[in-house]
Amino acid sequence: MDVVNIFLTSELGESLEDFVHDQRRFTFDRLGAEGPRRLVEGPMWAFVDWVMPELAGLEMCRRLRADARTADAHVTMVLEEDDPEDRRRALRAGADDYVIGPLTRTAVLDRVLALQSRGVERQPTRRFELGALTIDMAALQARWNEQPIVLRPNEFRLLRFLAENPNRVLTREDLINGLGKREPPIDERTVDVWIGRLRRAIKAAGGGNPLRTVRSLGYVFDLS
Repeated sequence: MDVVNIFLTSELGESLEDFVHDQRRFTFDRLGAEGPRRLVEGPMWAFVDWVMPELAGLEMCRRLRADARTADAHVTMVLEEDDPEDRRRALRAGADDYVIGPLTRTAVLDRVLALQSRGVERQPTRRFELGALTIDMAALQARWNEQPIVLRPNEFRLLRFLAENPNRVLTREDLINGLGKREPPIDERTVDVWIGRLRRAIKAAGGGNPLRTVRSLGYVFDLS
């Protein structure tokens, strides 16, 4: 089943349950200043509040467009009132359109479904490059200096998540959540097995060992 990712900068993103429609699963998450905290697989729709706790909504739009993970997202600015100048500023900052808040679950779904029916949906980024590492999402293939990295599906997704968060300590819980493995619960030690397989696969492709263990904390993908 195809997945449509809907992110909201408001607290609403933390309370909404998945919705299935026309053989697609619509998932909801909250979006913070640091961007998505999990893999985004499939189309992404972002509803950005004009005023956010951490930064201005306009700056959030700019960050989304500058981030390879979210550059192709459909961004809707949630305005507090219908002000022509605010609309122009939102579009200049990278928003695709705007709505007047506050949002509800029904309003969000109606907006996404209406735009989808009109064919307003960007294709997600298909290729990700980080130094010697290349990840082709369309082909589900990773390469190190053009040498294929032979991976199982879990390890492929793990590599992508690590590569999207380089030089950052990620706990086992972060990795489980990032891969969307919250249900059913997974033993955190399973992550160690995934990491071990991923390390061996990268080494076999000539990539050495860019995965560093931080004792008692987690793992880091070191970007050299």
